[in-house]
Amino acid sequence: MRLVALLTTVAAVALAAPAAASAAEFEGTVVSVNRDNRTFRLHDSERGTVRIKVTRRTRFERIAGFGSLRKGMTRIEATVRRSNGRWVALSVERSGGGGHHGGDDD
Repeated sequence: MRLVALLTTVAAVALAAPAAASAAEFEGTVVSVNRDNRTFRLHDSERGTVRIKVTRRTRFERIAGFGSLRKGMTRIEATVRRSNGRWVALSVERSGGGGHHGGDDD
């Protein structure tokens, strides 16, 4: 019985790993916004500038949606995945919302 439980757990982890590995995160300044294509370019100081596609499924936090993105906005975080050779946004948010993000201040 333990062997079945172990194999089930291993299979679940193996199936979940590729999905987690395919996501990436960029943070930086919005360089441009293309409303017609529903894309924006984000300059990440460590990774360079990337073009990100926004879809109906993209979640926005501390931003009122795609229409609120403007060139020059700073501290924008985008969690993205690769799809058909381009970055597609899973979520877009304004960082620096305050609070504790898992850190221990003690």
